[in-house]
Amino acid sequence: MIKNYWNKGGKQKRITVFVVLLLLVLLFFFRDDYQLVLLFLRKYIFVLLVSALILFFGLRKFRKSAKVGSRLGVLALLIIFFGLLYVVGWHYKMYDYMKTYNVFNSLNKVEIDELPLTQNERIQPLRNIFSMANESVGETKDVSLPHLVRVDDQNKWTMAIQPSEKYVMQRISDNTEEVFSVSSTTPFPRFSNENRIDVTFSIGESLKFSRNTYNAVVQRFNPWMLFNHEPSDTFYMKNDNGEWVQVVSLIKWKGFFFPYPSFGGVMIIENGEHDFNDYMERILIGKGTYVSPDDIKNYPFLMKQNTLSEKVSQLEAESLKFLGGFSDPLPWNMKTAVKIPVMPKDQNQQPYVTDFNFSGSNSDAYSGLYHWFGLEPVGDERTSLSYSVFVPADGTDKLYYYDHATRKQGYAGVSAMPLKVKESKKEYDWTASTPVEFRPYIKDIAGRKRMFFLGTISSISSTDAQQFDGSATPDLVLIDSEYRDVIWIDVKHPSTWDQEVYNQLNEAWRASEGIGYFYNEKPKDEDIMEQEIDSLMRIPKVEDNSDMINALQRQLDSLKAAGGQ
Repeated sequence: MIKNYWNKGGKQKRITVFVVLLLLVLLFFFRDDYQLVLLFLRKYIFVLLVSALILFFGLRKFRKSAKVGSRLGVLALLIIFFGLLYVVGWHYKMYDYMKTYNVFNSLNKVEIDELPLTQNERIQPLRNIFSMANESVGETKDVSLPHLVRVDDQNKWTMAIQPSEKYVMQRISDNTEEVFSVSSTTPFPRFSNENRIDVTFSIGESLKFSRNTYNAVVQRFNPWMLFNHEPSDTFYMKNDNGEWVQVVSLIKWKGFFFPYPSFGGVMIIENGEHDFNDYMERILIGKGTYVSPDDIKNYPFLMKQNTLSEKVSQLEAESLKFLGGFSDPLPWNMKTAVKIPVMPKDQNQQPYVTDFNFSGSNSDAYSGLYHWFGLEPVGDERTSLSYSVFVPADGTDKLYYYDHATRKQGYAGVSAMPLKVKESKKEYDWTASTPVEFRPYIKDIAGRKRMFFLGTISSISSTDAQQFDGSATPDLVLIDSEYRDVIWIDVKHPSTWDQEVYNQLNEAWRASEGIGYFYNEKPKDEDIMEQEIDSLMRIPKVEDNSDMINALQRQLDSLKAAGGQ
């Protein structure tokens, strides 16, 4: 058809050349728009190829068949094949099953023998920070989703103050001109003054066209990366020169049979207002500096940092359900199958980014930020803690896990915590408030490491289920995952938390474990006296027969004297 049109004359040739050039220009400039199609082909390439081959040979057989019965038989087989493909692959999620199994086989899994300690505990949950940040900006501004990152050797919530998605003109013309950087360890987060950083990004998450972060990153991809990489979470942090930058986490799809996502490095976007030359660069080749996973070691500010996409870490943690074998997660087995529990009421889901201290452990894990998961058995009525999973937040190619189930520790899991908190204070109005985001709290108290869950009591809007009350002094609870006891702690004095836990639970621990003192408690006089009394009571009593012995000795001496005479 095109050849015939080409041969009609010079005008037709010019039109054909113009149309081809126009298509090439459109393919080049709008690659960020059709990249989703390329990713779809990449993700389902194996299934699409098999389906295309079956369809090709089926239709070929259909056309060659002269009999009506044969044709109907071919159509029936095609319908059965594609029906089974849909039911087994999508309805029963066997495609996701195989994808997750590929993730499991690709993981560098390391089982650890002891839990790490937590440090720099964050007080506020993510949704509270998000609500308080939105309370501090104007009508035409939005706040990006907060992320916990390391800034100047401190863990802080960072988020961009960007043009609101409700106002199109601002998204076209304005820049992102401020960034919130709020301490995660204080009960009094302040969204003003020094925590509101003046920094200009002409590329942002809410901006339009080539200035949109997603579009700018995709335009930067080379042709091969268009098929294999996709942008994910956007983080705001300082680089090695102390300048604020956007760090966009990338997901890389690997494998041919049932492709699976993995950490694909990051794209670094520098701050600053861009001139005409930068505009042309955005239009032509996008913006950003690509850093592959192997090159992250050359950027100190990216090491031990939070740059890993949560979509990747969630799938990695979920893949541990195959620790019992390929068939164990199937419905008729599930002896060791586990899941990531889903928390209710639109609160932040796992992973919970937590700062862990691995010093002194027998593993090579670094001390810093990790994505933590508390995996539980598959059944809805089972809420025990099966595994604690620690995924390095900087994308390091390792996954650390601690097996609670095999050690028969009997710890309660995250999904069991809300009801325990509500039961501990029945006078609360739990219709308007709810305990949220139970992150791990592991401390060395009274002779050994003890695992607790730190939860926050948040109020939820009656009109917007995603709007959590951002109180500066929320109520906090610690729940002993082994003893199931709830300790209400003073949010304003974190240094007293361990002592409060000990004061409430020490008698239970003494009775059950025979423990000694609190880890930094000096023995008191009455304690020493009590120990001495206990020691005396443990000495067996001996009957005093000295008088009788002396009398018998005197009789014996008298008999000896009489015999001598």
